[in-house]
Amino acid sequence: MNYEKLTVWKESVQLSVVLYRYLISLKDYGFKDQITRSGLSVPSNIAEGMARYSNKEKAHFLSIAKGSCAELRTQIYIGIEIGYIDRNSGGDWLRIANNIDAMLSGLRNKILKQ
Repeated sequence: MNYEKLTVWKESVQLSVVLYRYLISLKDYGFKDQITRSGLSVPSNIAEGMARYSNKEKAHFLSIAKGSCAELRTQIYIGIEIGYIDRNSGGDWLRIANNIDAMLSGLRNKILKQ
């Protein structure tokens, strides 16, 4: 399965790009580094997992991507509360991240049933 054709990969790449662009001028480098890393980790782990040969390995990396997605959502919530992220943008990102999480669950379950 080509990861580049997966909707979940495409959407997670786009979310990562949006995060980088939005936070480019943020001076809190620790926060910026952490949230962009977790956002980058989601599509990266999807790609790495789908490049593996066994379904067990694929599922493992999709689980890691789900963990990164949960980490990202947590950081978005915190970013909203401390005023780094406006509520509208943050809300949009949370909806996208929740959708990505659901797609990761579905893809992982599909792979494990093969």
